Amino acid sequence: MDIVDQAKHFVAEKVVNMPKPEATIIDVDLKGFGLDGITYLAKIDVSNPYAVTIPIGEIAYKVKSSGRGIATGSIPDPGSLKANDKTMLDVTIKVPHSLLISLIRDIGADWDIDYELELGLIIDIPVFGNFTIPMSYKGEMKMPTLSDLFRGNQTADMAAEPADA
Repeated sequence: MDIVDQAKHFVAEKVVNMPKPEATIIDVDLKGFGLDGITYLAKIDVSNPYAVTIPIGEIAYKVKSSGRGIATGSIPDPGSLKANDKTMLDVTIKVPHSLLISLIRDIGADWDIDYELELGLIIDIPVFGNFTIPMSYKGEMKMPTLSDLFRGNQTADMAAEPADA
């Protein structure tokens, strides 16, 4: 092996073993509901092991229930990750009523929907380039009742637990 190959091998090994940012979905709650659909809020805890601030390019999400996608979207340029610290991110997820109606069988007697939330946090790390941190979260969405809609009650929530990413 010549010196150039040794240098490439050394750099590649160091890059593979470098710490990378990690993220976890902490909680998902009902944020509100209206005529256009229901809005949920996912809270994400992201740790940045680097001594520099890292810009977040995009957060992409997909909500599934019974194996079907019920909501997808993305949040472009949601900010940046603090250097050597944890950053809490809020991700707003809109689910149209029309898609919830299609899941009426799952709602059943207990008035909830089993779901899986998949999130991808896309960050731009110097040397690595774009890096996606995948996350997953499973739980059940408690649906607002008709009386909740008329009273403006927004206290329903989503019971859930993190899934393995």
